[in-house]
Amino acid sequence: MAKHTYRQIYAQVKRIPRGRVATYGQIARLAGLSGHARQVGYALAALPDGIAIPWHRVVNAKGEISLRAESHGEIRQRQLLERERVVFDGKGRIPLGRFQWKP
Repeated sequence: MAKHTYRQIYAQVKRIPRGRVATYGQIARLAGLSGHARQVGYALAALPDGIAIPWHRVVNAKGEISLRAESHGEIRQRQLLERERVVFDGKGRIPLGRFQWKP
């Protein structure tokens, strides 16, 4: 995908407030890319180090943290979310009804 598309995705992810999450599909829709949730994942995986984009606030449609290519990335993501007082149920899911961002 073009760099322009990634910039659209990053702009939407930046809008997610602390203590809230958005789904990959939600970010795709907000970026004008309906039906391209995977592109959101690709864009987040391509994030350069040191860029202040809250990638950790994006989860899958079930409210789960998706597996990451980097070692222990899921643990890091969960820790970051828990610091923002996002809670997980016994199955490792975030209750989207309570924590999903509604722009």
